[in-house]
Amino acid sequence: MARYTLTVRDGPRVVHEHHRELETALDALQARVLELTARRPREALDVKTRTFAPAEQVVARAELRGPERLLPRIRAGVDVRGDGSAEAWTGRARRQPIAREDGESALSALRRTVAA
Repeated sequence: MARYTLTVRDGPRVVHEHHRELETALDALQARVLELTARRPREALDVKTRTFAPAEQVVARAELRGPERLLPRIRAGVDVRGDGSAEAWTGRARRQPIAREDGESALSALRRTVAA
């Protein structure tokens, strides 16, 4: 039985993957995020009352959940922004950004936090 669920939301497409081990789930998340951040940057989005810069747009999200029966349960992920940047977070309804250490990427910060 799978213990960790990776959900990748890319625009209207949603893909679920199931992994038995945390390391394989994190490897799969990293591969998808690297693929998503390599895309061409988005343009600013202009709605009548406001303009959203590419860095303000979340264009994709990779979320890791599990294990189902253990507490505390992992709920963390990475948001990919329209400018190609990424931000790691934890939480469910209230996402808290993960602070990066010197020279650390969003993916490294996520691995450090989830492994602790």
